Amino acid sequence: SAGLTEEQKEFQKVALDFATKEMAPHMAEWDEKEIFPVETMRKAAQLGFGGIYVKPDVGGSGLSRLDTSVIFEALSTGCTSTTAYMSIHNMCVWMIDTFGNEEQRRRFCPSLCSMEKFASYCLTEPGSGSDAASLLTSAQRKGDTYVLNGSKAFISGGGDTDVYVVMCRTGGPGPKGISCLVLEKGTPGLSFGKKERKVGWNSQPTRAVIFEDCVVPVGNRLGAEGQGFSIAMKGLNGGRINIASCSLGAAHASVLLAQEHLTVRKQFGEPLANNQYLQFRLAEMATRLVAARLMVRNAARALQEGREDAAVLCSMAKLFATDECFAICNQALQMHGGYGYLKDYAVQQFVRDIRVHQILEGTNEVMRMIVARNLLQG
Repeated sequence: SAGLTEEQKEFQKVALDFATKEMAPHMAEWDEKEIFPVETMRKAAQLGFGGIYVKPDVGGSGLSRLDTSVIFEALSTGCTSTTAYMSIHNMCVWMIDTFGNEEQRRRFCPSLCSMEKFASYCLTEPGSGSDAASLLTSAQRKGDTYVLNGSKAFISGGGDTDVYVVMCRTGGPGPKGISCLVLEKGTPGLSFGKKERKVGWNSQPTRAVIFEDCVVPVGNRLGAEGQGFSIAMKGLNGGRINIASCSLGAAHASVLLAQEHLTVRKQFGEPLANNQYLQFRLAEMATRLVAARLMVRNAARALQEGREDAAVLCSMAKLFATDECFAICNQALQMHGGYGYLKDYAVQQFVRDIRVHQILEGTNEVMRMIVARNLLQG
């Protein structure tokens, strides 16, 4: 809570209480049975967590990016996988709120903020991951409609969600030919691939999203033609802060689990906590967690203030926090010894759930490219 206002501490407490009571007791079951906990997320939305940084006139909470980071970190201590989906949902609602016209905002945002409906972000394709500007899904204009053809891969919530924010090609090659359309489930020609089997993130379904002559009204386009790539990247700046915040929560929970295990577990006639090597490792874990948290919160402030360096700070924070937090969770598992590898112990799920954070919302290799490009351009 260091450096937070009284109001932010209150947000944090509400989110931590929700994580402890409503999420943590079910985390293992959601993972094992691959349950998408819709009702639990709707309860979270009643606390204002369905549209945290969306404007209040359409049902959002109107909070800052730093408030949002604090909330997602707290929620992630209860279930990282579910919180990570909620962070993607929030990003989608923000994109509609920010780039949509009044009719679109009022049509889509209220039911998304209440989580009566859920949203998915559709950028990645089977042939374009890190090179997102090369996407091939096409939308051909025909009068007052677009005809959409193509497919998206690795879509969180795909098949179970109601609203799809889709990046598609309406013009020539490269980023300037990309536009953003909002599709609703049930649109003829919209279908889904098989549910993917994943290492972690099992409380949220992941599927391919397929478009076969989907007819979408022009009135469902966010912004102007050719603005889609810019919208996608602006969404991802916040998405990177969100996913880094989810990593912080997993690492925080793992440090506490390690701390407890070292105190309780005895070897060679005394508690592991008396072993100086393990004391030093625990100290390093806590230090790296606090350093990562400071980076994420600094980037969140920069994004909120619209600073010029916001995008590169978001990339730095995402790179540093997701790498460091995975290492912290992995070290916590190691401290548990053989017990850490058992599914009866939560630490292994935190390791599995945050591994993908180094890949999505822009791989950490792409984060390095963004930072390097910024440095070399001067």
